[in-house]
Amino acid sequence: MGYSHLTENELAKVIVDIAYHIHTTLGPGLFESVYEEIMCYELAKRGYFFERQKPISVYWDGLDMGIGFRADIIVERKVVVELKSKEMFHPVDFKQVMNYLKLTDLTLGILINFNESLIKNGVKRVVNGL
Repeated sequence: MGYSHLTENELAKVIVDIAYHIHTTLGPGLFESVYEEIMCYELAKRGYFFERQKPISVYWDGLDMGIGFRADIIVERKVVVELKSKEMFHPVDFKQVMNYLKLTDLTLGILINFNESLIKNGVKRVVNGL
């Protein structure tokens, strides 16, 4: 399957635009799973490849220790998207995304908290080595 030739930053703009559309239509307060379902629907509708609830293994001493995490969405094998629906971001949220980036060798993560009154306050970039 072919992948988009968009850069990580161009994909991030698409992802943020979708999040904005979802948030302005539905608002805050729904379960994270609802936002995830709609985000995936919108990505598919636009023709983007994505992996949902993607298992991420942890390796130790060259051995696969099994699933360490599940990333909410990985878009075009380039951008990790982690969705939240909670009162506020906590430092562990950023560490979680950074771990996903390190374990997948990806450079950009988008952390989105749909439970903000303004979605622009709920979108954060997490970068690994940029």
